[in-house]
Parts: sequence; C-alpha cells; structure tokens
Amino acid sequence: MRLLKIIPDNTNFDFVRLRYWAFGLTTLLTLAAIALVPLKGLNLGVDFVGGIMIEETFATAPDQNKVRSVVDRLGFGDAQLQTVGSDKTLSIRLPRPESADAAATNKVVESVKAALTANFPGAKFSKQDAVSGKVSGELVRNGLLAVALAVIGICLFAIFRFEWQFGVSTGVAIVHDVLMTIGFFALTQLEFDLNIVAAVLTIIGYSINDKIVIDDRIRENMRRYRKMDMREIINLSVNETLPRTVMTSLTILLALASLLIFGGHVLRGFTAAMILGVIVGTYSSIYVSSSLLITLGLRAEPVATTDKPGKKSAIDGAERVG
Repeated sequence: MRLLKIIPDNTNFDFVRLRYWAFGLTTLLTLAAIALVPLKGLNLGVDFVGGIMIEETFATAPDQNKVRSVVDRLGFGDAQLQTVGSDKTLSIRLPRPESADAAATNKVVESVKAALTANFPGAKFSKQDAVSGKVSGELVRNGLLAVALAVIGICLFAIFRFEWQFGVSTGVAIVHDVLMTIGFFALTQLEFDLNIVAAVLTIIGYSINDKIVIDDRIRENMRRYRKMDMREIINLSVNETLPRTVMTSLTILLALASLLIFGGHVLRGFTAAMILGVIVGTYSSIYVSSSLLITLGLRAEPVATTDKPGKKSAIDGAERVG
C-alpha cells in the first residue's frame, strides 16, 4: 500500500526568493491588525469587562429592539445584545449590580428571565455568567502577562538554544501571529474572552513547535555545509521539513474543522482563533522567520584551520559528510 504524499519528496521551492514580498505582506497585515483594535475595538466578554451575561433561546428569531426594550424597562442598565450561534439565541449583557453579591446577581437574572418569558412565549434560559469588576481587572492583567511571558520565554529559549538571530526572527513571527489573531477578532467582533486567551497561548505553542523544527534543521545544515550560501541553506532546510509542516498543519485543521462544525457556539470563537493561528503560523514559519535570518546577517562561517599550514581540522574535513 502506497503512502499518501501531499508534498512530494525532494522538493526544491525557492522560498527565499519571495522574502521581500512576504515581509511586505506581513508588515501590511500587522499594521492593519493593530489599526483595527482601536478603530473597531474588541468585543470583550464578561470575563474582561465584568457584569452579567444571560443567554436566552427563543422559539423564533426575536426582534432585538423589542428584547432590548423589555430588558431596559427593568432598570438594570443598558443591555447589549448579540446573536450566539443562530439568530434564535441572544447573549444579553448587563452592567454589574451595585451590590456584587450572589443575591443581587440572582435577582437580576430572575427578573430578566421572567420578563422575557412573559413577552416572548417559548423563550428558554440557557446559561448565565457574572464577573465582578475586581476579578475582571485581574483577568485582563493576568491574560496579558501570560501572553507576554510566553513570547519572551520562547525568544530567550531560541537565543540560548541557537543564536540571537533565531530568537529575534522567532519573536517577530510569533508577535505577527498573535496580532493577526487579535485583529481577526476586532474585524469579526466575535466575543473575546478567556477562551480566546487560551487559544492565543495554544497558537504560540504550535507556532514555536514548527519554527524550532525548521530552525534546528537550518543549524544542522549550517554545520554540514559550511561553505554553502545562507540562502541555499535556508531553502534546503525549509524544503526538507516541508512535508512534516504541511501534514501537521492539515491534520490539525481537519480536527479543528470538525470542532468548528460540531462543537457548538461555545467553542466557536476558540476554534476560529485556532484555525487562523495554524494557517498564519505555518505561513510565518516558512516565509517570515526563516528568511528573516538572512536579513539579520546569519552566516554559515567556515571553521578555522589549525596552526599547522595545510592541515585541516577534523570538523572541516567532514564538512560535507551526511
């Protein structure tokens, strides 16, 4: 039985040739993602802004203006509505009550449920979430700290494991992946909550896994072919790891596609972030982080010979072995 090969053996794509186009596209997309956050803003979930979130499923698609009017008449503050999953399910977000205890929260939830049931026969309560202002502030701080420490730790690891150029190129690629994910949520206005922070951290882990494999092969080939041009070494290394990169990405995308279709709306934001992260992470591994090594001045320097003229070191004599 023949094995399925999506990428044939001994590919010889000139990835480095497109590096300036890739750098331009990467810069453009990164700037667009950064601009989208202040222009459109993130649809922050209750985890980050605090308040009460009530999810209600109606028999038929409701008139959102009527739902907002019914909830606003209760006097708990301005209600923010958003469809979840289908047009029959609404997420109703309300400000935190003055008294943040459980009794006050339950009073708000029960009042909203009763009002919606009376005005929309067949409406069913799905779930609720409540987060205080103090807790939401801590979650924001801890989420940002987790992402920042993950990026810094990975860059330091790459510097000590390889050379400083690898750390810088890896950091640039990972920051690009993270910003693209955040820009995507600003563009689509999908809810950005703790699940998405978990998705971002998972994307960072996936990206570094792919980049370390390519970087390790680049360093291995730098030792093996000491007189080869750096451009040729990078193209060789990326082509050698290309089947693994593509197969890993496709396998993960198949699993994520199933999760997107059958996982329900609760996991939809997490899954969408992961799918985007896998695609962007694969692109940045192949076209950004590896090619950036040339711009940063990484070179495969030949080994120094011994003091005796005409005599080569053992390493130099074995430079083409393997």
